[in-house]
Amino acid sequence: MKAHVYVTLKRTVLDAQGQTVADALKRMKYQGVGDVRQGKYFLLTLDGSFADETAARTEVDRIAREVLVNPVIEEYSLRLEP
Repeated sequence: MKAHVYVTLKRTVLDAQGQTVADALKRMKYQGVGDVRQGKYFLLTLDGSFADETAARTEVDRIAREVLVNPVIEEYSLRLEP
């Protein structure tokens, strides 16, 4: 099983890099992009020792909260795949 964890800055935090990319896209005449937020992506390959998907999700959620994310300025979402 694989866990995909996406970490981004909270909407209340200025994303300078995302704003720079958005500005560049506008200057380059790309259309249809209203906002850009940059972030981090983690792919965790799980070893199969979990009893079920719920147990795996619980552990990945704990890993994200305790290790991968700075909860003061970041938020995350995760997705599991078989």
